[in-house]
Parts: sequence; C-alpha cells; structure tokens
Amino acid sequence: MSQKFIKTQNMNSHNAKSYLKYYAQPVYDQKFIETDEIADFIQTQATLKRSDIKAALDELGAAMKHFLEMGQKIRLSGIGIFKVGFSSIGVSDANNCTASTITSRRVLFQPEVERIVTGSAEKNGKVVQKYVNAKTLLKDVVFEETHDTSLRPEPENDSPSTGGGSTPSNGGNTGGGGNTSGGGTEPIGD
Repeated sequence: MSQKFIKTQNMNSHNAKSYLKYYAQPVYDQKFIETDEIADFIQTQATLKRSDIKAALDELGAAMKHFLEMGQKIRLSGIGIFKVGFSSIGVSDANNCTASTITSRRVLFQPEVERIVTGSAEKNGKVVQKYVNAKTLLKDVVFEETHDTSLRPEPENDSPSTGGGSTPSNGGNTGGGGNTSGGGTEPIGD
C-alpha cells in the first residue's frame, strides 16, 4: 500500500509565488482504521491474544487522558511524544493573564525521529557522518498518484496542523504559529 495523492493547482492569487503552480495533496480513504483492526494487526506480529491487545488499546486513551490532565508529556516508543497545547488571549496586565484567558486546547503530537547515517566526509582532518533525521512512523512511506474519485482530501476548514495536508502557501510545511503556547519542538532524546 502507499499514501495516495492528487495534483491540485493553487488558485490563490494572493500568493504570487505559488499562484497557478501544482502541488501534491494527500487523499485518504473515508474509512478509519479502528482499534479492532489495529489489534488484529498487532496479533499477527506478536504472541499476545487479540482480546488482550484490544483491552490494552482501549485503556490507552484513558491512561493518556489521565497523564495529560496532570500536565505530563507522554512518550510512546516508536510513535512519539504527546502533550497539551493551547491558545490564549493576550492581555496587557500580567495579573489578568489567568486560566480564563485560555481559549482552546489540543493535543500536540511530535513524531519520534531517528538519525539515519547516509555517508561520511572528511572535515578539518576528521571523519564526520552525514545523516538525516527520519520520522520513525513515516520513513518507509511510499507515495503514489491516484485518480480514484472515492478518495478525498481533508475538508478545507481543517487547519494544516490537524488536517495533515501540505499547503502551497508554506511550501508543504504544516507547522503552526500564532499565539499557541506549548507548541515548540523538542529533541526526542533526553
């Protein structure tokens, strides 16, 4: 299987640099992979029973909620880090900056990355490694153009950071910005 994409033309004339250029846009099957299917897949990869895996996955959401409510960051090996992020109204007086100024909250996800050595070079008489950081969950993803009309892009009202799509205006970078607190990047290793 592969991640499917369609070609879309940027028709936003307010961005002259990318106006009328074509971009690859991810499309998704309308069906979600549910807990049962994940449990079935894990069962084929491990010696656990499907019922045990499903019970653990069902409890994972409650456990994550518990620790996020306590202000903790959660690191799931091979997956990444989850933490709470939020937006806040700006106020002139620090005394007025209270929890009541928080306007929205969300779960921030930072995928686990690993360093992959791509070669080496000599620099100032020393051998140094050339490497790339690959997102563990995505490093083996294959991309394929599709003409299947049953696959659809995410709705346009989703923000790039939640919709998973690339936007021509930022060159495919789906990073956030604005007045979000708690949304910075951190190294995976401590």
